[in-house]
Amino acid sequence: MVEVNWAGNYRYGTTRVAAPESVDELQELIARESSVKALGTRHSFTGVADTDGVLITTGELGGVAAVDHDSMTATVPGGWSYGRVAAFLEREGVALRNMGSLPHISLAGGTATGTHGSGDDNQILAAEISGLELVRADGSLCSVERSNEDLSAMAVGLGMFGIITLVTLDVVPTYRVRQDLYSGASWATVLHNLDEIMASAYSVNLHADFSSSATRTIWQKTRVEVDGDGQAIPPTVPDERWGATRRDIYEIDPGRTTRLAPSGPWCDRLPHFVEGGAPSVGGDELQSEYFVDRVHGADALAALLDMGGRIDPHLHGAEIRTVKADDLWLSPTVGRDCLAIGFTWKKHPEQVRALLPDIEAALEPFGPTAHWGKLFSFDADQLFAQFGRMGEFLALAHEWDPQGKFSHSANPLSALG
Repeated sequence: MVEVNWAGNYRYGTTRVAAPESVDELQELIARESSVKALGTRHSFTGVADTDGVLITTGELGGVAAVDHDSMTATVPGGWSYGRVAAFLEREGVALRNMGSLPHISLAGGTATGTHGSGDDNQILAAEISGLELVRADGSLCSVERSNEDLSAMAVGLGMFGIITLVTLDVVPTYRVRQDLYSGASWATVLHNLDEIMASAYSVNLHADFSSSATRTIWQKTRVEVDGDGQAIPPTVPDERWGATRRDIYEIDPGRTTRLAPSGPWCDRLPHFVEGGAPSVGGDELQSEYFVDRVHGADALAALLDMGGRIDPHLHGAEIRTVKADDLWLSPTVGRDCLAIGFTWKKHPEQVRALLPDIEAALEPFGPTAHWGKLFSFDADQLFAQFGRMGEFLALAHEWDPQGKFSHSANPLSALG
């Protein structure tokens, strides 16, 4: 019986959980129920995946995975975890451009909430979607391709259009990645060199808190070139950068986190954690994440440093990444390159809830948007102001689901419809 999310901070509005084993069974279930929602892997911290009807898990749904090497696309079940998708693609000699920190999350759930990885030239994960197959509110099965503008709304759809069965993704030839960690860079140096630091590798993650004079780590993930025999060409990696020292061995849990040097397959290096181990701090946490215009990144971080004494008593740590602009209607990075500032909070719900409006006010000059599956306090007016196509999104969702079968009062958009 599933009653709470992964972190245990959210209790679902139902104890009815179904795990259909075929698309036909899924269609029949959706057609006969008045309220349903895809559950995913429960890694959201909000009611985005809630219902008072039936929660539906699709991990057992099955479906054929295939790669089209001519079009460089792959079609895989939406209920698969990113780790499972990545392992399948690697066996086929292809890869995703990017992955998030956690390979545990489901493909459909991760894309539907705007999850992302890191990198100046890497968009959110949903931007790789070139097609969806999903079951609508009436139980019918349909496909939406990239040629249909609706896909730009549905790719980050918050589960409001139907339950996704298959996802078609753009893929690239497989590649190798090396990870390096630098520790001890001062905040002053980081702010002065922020653009250079975040552009220093294919994917860069800055870990920190906001009341220390120095950051914790700069985590670089570098694509490694190979020679004519397919052997990795070792990159030149300096021992010191920006006043920080490279760590050959870092005090992180090797049973949970992906390996550092030497290089390895993209699927074993782009995520921070291994699928078989507990992610993050094992769910004993809350999370928030805000995206600000990249050109204002250093100023936004400086504003948070001014609040460090209030933030850090409730913080496990912050993770700072960059994300390239896209054109998806409800993407937090729609139309602009962004700096993403993620907060992994201690499980202090009242204190965090009280802090969020002040953090949002501090970031307001820099145009903040939020991750849909994490905690925020923006109201309806603010959400409409942040997303210029919000009205069109809600109208399209109503067209696909006129009875609101996939909606719920706890959904972040419930007050907007």
